Amino acid sequence: MVTAESARKVYDDAIVIDGLNVSLWSSPNVYPSLSAGGVTAINATMAIWEGFQETLDRLAGWSGRFREHAGTLSQGRTADDILKAKADGKTAVFLGWQNASPIENDLDRLLLFYDLGVRVIQVTYNERNLLGNGCYERVDDGLSNFGLDAVKIMNELGILVDLSHVGDRTTMETIEASDKPVAFTHCNARSFVDHVRNKPDDALKALVEKGGVVGANAWPSFLLKGYESELADYVDAIEDLIERVGIDHVGIGTDFCQDQPYSFFQYLFAQQGTKIRPIPLPIPDPHYHPHGFEGPDQMPDLARELMGRGYSKDDTSKILGGNFLRLFREVMG
Repeated sequence: MVTAESARKVYDDAIVIDGLNVSLWSSPNVYPSLSAGGVTAINATMAIWEGFQETLDRLAGWSGRFREHAGTLSQGRTADDILKAKADGKTAVFLGWQNASPIENDLDRLLLFYDLGVRVIQVTYNERNLLGNGCYERVDDGLSNFGLDAVKIMNELGILVDLSHVGDRTTMETIEASDKPVAFTHCNARSFVDHVRNKPDDALKALVEKGGVVGANAWPSFLLKGYESELADYVDAIEDLIERVGIDHVGIGTDFCQDQPYSFFQYLFAQQGTKIRPIPLPIPDPHYHPHGFEGPDQMPDLARELMGRGYSKDDTSKILGGNFLRLFREVMG
């Protein structure tokens, strides 16, 4: 019998990695929540539609946060930084982008941003950019020549390629072109919930064949019960992915948006980040995640729910972060 105490012990011993968190980083509530949840590492979105100069300004802001929250945060650059954060009782923050727009039309900027600590880059966000096409774009022509070169450079540097918001053809071409495993940091299966933001089975298969990891997404629109979802409904999505791709390729990608105002979601779905238009998903104001899984402080309950369904300590630990740790080690060193 799994008790709350035994499940919590498994959680406390595990490496816990959130494949995608896009919270309001200026909010004072975010960092205590990460600490309360014992989260070992996160992929923290710090650019979506931003260009070169705006992203440099965002990086300057993160330099200040790392100093201000030095007691609970550290900057993640390699897999070893995750292990050190675990030993120190901190959260390692891996700076990530949900769009390659910050490099604009200059591939040399990938090296600059790598040197500044960026470790996860999504090829494109929802729409078309110079690299390829997003999942909401009307036509998906796949990777461009510029995109092929960008993927090669990211592989060489040790930047994890993310394909969560990327169109189907661009996704498949990127997986084929990449010399290293890639990630769907926050996606579910389209056969589970039919939405363009979820991935078709052939893409999931291709990801796994390259050794990649998919972070099960807790965004309510991509769960069967939508905004009526609870923690158990999120774990249903995790189990569905495990059945499709195997226990060694599934992680957590919460898509937490802690304290983000409604205007943020309008910005997310604005055309190229500038033209406000109707949001193609139902999003309440305020937005919320599944009941019982509203923020990082409730992450420990995942272990209880998983183990209550019969997952062993080792398999639970893989889902919580072990699989992403392996991927980070293969890609980033």
